[in-house]
Amino acid sequence: MLAVGNRVRTSTDFSHTVRSGARSGRRNVVLYAVRTGPRPTRVGFIVAKSVGNAVTRNLVKRRLREAAAESLREYPTGYDVVVRALPPAATASWQELRTDYMGALRTCAGKLDRVPSFDQKR
Repeated sequence: MLAVGNRVRTSTDFSHTVRSGARSGRRNVVLYAVRTGPRPTRVGFIVAKSVGNAVTRNLVKRRLREAAAESLREYPTGYDVVVRALPPAATASWQELRTDYMGALRTCAGKLDRVPSFDQKR
């Protein structure tokens, strides 16, 4: 489970991350990430009805939440992350979801590390 401080909660934060962040897509997820400085890493999830019924969507969310909790050990501070589950996520195994999530997160982190943040440009 993710602590309250590690969750993206407002629509403004979701929009900012999706529109301004680095993007990385995999078979089961599309991940968006933006730098936040020294704040704790926060994660939000978008699981649309196209993924499946409520039971399936909740299963996908629980699996992605667990992958996010694991990723906080590697990236405890500095990012806001939004994960959009794609329809194939409904039939993906836990290992496939975890692999796609971690691969996409590492790609986004690499992209963000190459680009200086707004504060570093000043």
